[in-house]
Amino acid sequence: MKAIRFKVTGHVQGVGYRQTCRRVARSLDLVGWVRNLPDGSVEAFAQGGEAALDGLLEWAWHGPAPSRVTGVESDVVASDPTLTDFFVQPNPARLRGETGGSGRDR
Repeated sequence: MKAIRFKVTGHVQGVGYRQTCRRVARSLDLVGWVRNLPDGSVEAFAQGGEAALDGLLEWAWHGPAPSRVTGVESDVVASDPTLTDFFVQPNPARLRGETGGSGRDR
């Protein structure tokens, strides 16, 4: 089983990128995860068949319609035998208890 980690840059947060990535990955029988990063990019880990991983990377360059992908960097990494599904990780800001939208300093 092959595993990859990739980072997608551009306008990829707030456009349904993670949810669509999960749907595409599951349709390709891949397991792993996808998450937003604080720098505005999206990072994902996926494992499964090589052709399926190639398909996910090809999709990553396009993303959902509202996104504007400017780059995709990927690396082959060690697989994780504990994964059984492809899931969306929570936003890092939510993990720290931050909320957005007020525009005020806290």
